[in-house]
Amino acid sequence: MAESLARLVDGPIDRAELEAFAATDADGAVVVFEGVIRDHDHGSAVTALDYSAHPDAERFLRDICARVASGSGLRVAAAHRIGHLVVGDVALVAVVAAAHRAEAFATCAELVDAIKSGAPIWKRQLLADGATEWVGL
Repeated sequence: MAESLARLVDGPIDRAELEAFAATDADGAVVVFEGVIRDHDHGSAVTALDYSAHPDAERFLRDICARVASGSGLRVAAAHRIGHLVVGDVALVAVVAAAHRAEAFATCAELVDAIKSGAPIWKRQLLADGATEWVGL
């Protein structure tokens, strides 16, 4: 049975912990996705993001990771950060390990898409002009 690890954190994500969990000696590919805060969105300059989450968000994240691990048969790990993040900070890390790269890449993409669409985590973008906007509500 494939295993999974999920974390919701309010500080920097421990990427090494996630990689150590996912990778085994049988794996020839370890794919790591890092979602990094960028300085723009839809033509507007972004200075920071404030992430907030439903009280059960970590349970949703665990369920998503378990579902992807079960469906793929691979070990997966993911962590999402909440709180105030600035440009360059890492908001999401997803790790998938597999014997071959194609399977690892495909499963990592599936995991990230499932987290972005299914985890009750929202962000408020702080724009350079002083405006704010909610994303993911």
